[in-house]
Amino acid sequence: DELKIKDVNLHMVFLGNPGTGKTKVARIVAEILYNLKYIKQNKLLEVSSKDLVAEYVGQTAPKTMAVVEKALGGVLFIDEAYSLASGQGQGNGYNEEAIATLIQAMENNRDNLVVIFAGYTKEMQNFLNANSGIVSRIGYTLEFEDYTTEELIQIFQNMTTKAGFIIDKEAIKKLENIIEEDRDTKNFGNSRFVRND
Repeated sequence: DELKIKDVNLHMVFLGNPGTGKTKVARIVAEILYNLKYIKQNKLLEVSSKDLVAEYVGQTAPKTMAVVEKALGGVLFIDEAYSLASGQGQGNGYNEEAIATLIQAMENNRDNLVVIFAGYTKEMQNFLNANSGIVSRIGYTLEFEDYTTEELIQIFQNMTTKAGFIIDKEAIKKLENIIEEDRDTKNFGNSRFVRND
């Protein structure tokens, strides 16, 4: 027997800094929803505002709808969704058009689409405060906390072990100092910081 998602509000907001696992968890959520038969396909379409907003009048709604149609039957993951908030840069009318189109699509496809809006906590709060139409359609809000220094070191050790390296205690202590130094900088990347640096 197939469950109908129109009876359950599964649209979500993921709040958190970069590298806290929002995209990875979205993929897991898509798989879980598929296994529970809430969605028809085990798929996650990951987009950002540039995939939704067009450059010219009259093109944003069709561009946004084309993305929605690709995501039907699965999960649409909109990363850095706060960049759709009006008041940021040019083309605010186009951003509002994208939001209006998304709200309509969320309403019209309640039984065939789950939308996850993701982004940095502070910016997302501003976005949500400006969009009551979206807020009223959100069923779940998940906050992704920054990793602790110990957790980041564990991530690093897991990666290096997998790659066949043995890291001595001195190197781990140096890594701990680097993490502590960079932790308070703007846009600290959490696990992304450990992977890339």
